[in-house]
This record gives sequence, C-alpha cells and structure tokens, in this order.
Amino acid sequence: MTNINHLLKVTSAWTSIVYTICYVGVAIYPPIRIMTMRYAMHTDAGIVSNYFGFGYFVSGLIIWNVVALLAVWLFAFLFNTIKK
Repeated sequence: MTNINHLLKVTSAWTSIVYTICYVGVAIYPPIRIMTMRYAMHTDAGIVSNYFGFGYFVSGLIIWNVVALLAVWLFAFLFNTIKK
C-alpha cells in the first residue's frame, strides 16, 4: 500500500524545484525557450511570449503543482486499487 500523502508531498516539492530551476534558467538565458522547442520537441514554432514576472511565476507554479498532484494521485489510486 502506497502512502499517498507522503507521495503527494514529495511530488509537490519536486515539481516546485524543477519549475523554479526552469524559470530561473529562462530568466538567465532567454533563448532556452526557442532551443527547447527546436531540439527537445523537434518543432520550429515562432511562438515567443514575453510574459515574465512574479505573478506569472506564482500562477505557473500553482498550475504545474495541481497538474502533477492530480497525475500522481491518480497513479497512486490506481496502483492501490488494482489487484495483481
């Protein structure tokens, strides 16, 4: 049986750390956005946004945490529910 509460806390911490590192990376080196689209996602999209600030950081952090928590909760729920 998986301890779902502990798993969700670890997920939230992990998501927050990775999101903060990515946000700081874009702040330090802005072309990383285009490079990520080109080399990691194999697309050449001309979408460039200049939305950058504390409010956007907080809202993105909340959104990514909610998405990650829902995904991990669903995984843990199915893992604990489905019998071998």
